[in-house]
Amino acid sequence: MKIVAAYLLAVLGGNASPSAKDLKDILGSVGAEVDEDKIELLMSSVKGKDITELIASGREKLASVPSGGGAAVAVAASGGGGGAAAPAAAESKKEEKVEEKEESDDDMGFSLFD
Repeated sequence: MKIVAAYLLAVLGGNASPSAKDLKDILGSVGAEVDEDKIELLMSSVKGKDITELIASGREKLASVPSGGGAAVAVAASGGGGGAAAPAAAESKKEEKVEEKEESDDDMGFSLFD
């Protein structure tokens, strides 16, 4: 994944077709381990392809992957005669979301200029 990230960073930096050396330089600049085989595999996979087309095709593939939703199905399936349990669960989820937003506004106990 770090090799793909390095490739995308190079593209974002203005290099439309980064070389293996470019990827090694990016990975080396952050002290990441360089795996020659994986770099060569990525380079051969993306050679001659447009990055925007690769991302679009990847999004199409990810759209078919199921994600989340299992808990809601379990609550609905176990509801049976306990119709009041589902709204209570929904209320607790709303409360959790509100609490998370409040925590993200906090500066985590330190200032940028301390």
